Amino acid sequence: METEDVNEQVDDVAAVRIVTVVFHPGEELERFVQSIAAATGRSTHLVVVNNGPMNEILRTVGARPGVSILDAGGNVGYGTAANLGARGAPGEWVVVSNPDIVLTPGSLDRLLAVGASRPSAGSLGPSLLNTDGSLYPSARSVPSVRVGVGHALFGRVWASNPWSSRYQVVPGGTAPTPVGWLSGAFLLMRLDAFRQAGGFDERYFMFFEDLDLGERLGALGWENVYVPDARVVHDQGTSWRHTPVPMIRAHHRSARRYIRSRYSSWYMAPLRWVLVAGLRSREAFAVRQAGRR
Repeated sequence: METEDVNEQVDDVAAVRIVTVVFHPGEELERFVQSIAAATGRSTHLVVVNNGPMNEILRTVGARPGVSILDAGGNVGYGTAANLGARGAPGEWVVVSNPDIVLTPGSLDRLLAVGASRPSAGSLGPSLLNTDGSLYPSARSVPSVRVGVGHALFGRVWASNPWSSRYQVVPGGTAPTPVGWLSGAFLLMRLDAFRQAGGFDERYFMFFEDLDLGERLGALGWENVYVPDARVVHDQGTSWRHTPVPMIRAHHRSARRYIRSRYSSWYMAPLRWVLVAGLRSREAFAVRQAGRR
């Protein structure tokens, strides 16, 4: 199925395009789809970009009104697939979401309302709740070298360390707050901003594409706005639990790409070498730890 076919399938051009990327999805996709109706009073067009083989859940979901299945032609990665799903979207907004999200009632309408009141908002993100009700730090600052290294070294073993605290922003209250970047698990994006930024950088197969996009949006003068009283539930970590080693390797590969891209000047070569070497050591340690579980 080509992207043009997806764009022709839904007559309501005012519908909000929602894009989700899947690879052999399970029941989480069904829960995600069921949660959309209560999240907004507006009509929606859900585009499910399939990076893997077709299965029965995809067939069932794809048979629903307002849902399209877009075959990516293989596992092209998260950012590339999200760009495919967003291509040609009409209107002002597009949502990019993981399929393991459950939207709470009114959550998408709240994000849309904040976006409408803030013309400078290029992307908006909700509070991400873990399945136990705890808050995931989805609003973050763009890390400096010191903060990034400190978070990487101590984030898992010392949760309250000062570097992670500076990186993982948790604004108090319920007021919408501009931050450095927002988790790509669920993003509402202004299409003008998304297109001006060129969408997700497709060099990232998965991980860090959201940090990269948020940083580029900020450089273009757009705000990344955290909306804490819009809430979604994220059953994150399924892939990490079942196939940890490939996920660890993908995460560190993207981290190295980000470092090389952000510190690309010739005079920063020594810094790049040190940071990349540190990431390779951290990756090797994480893979060994995963193999012992």
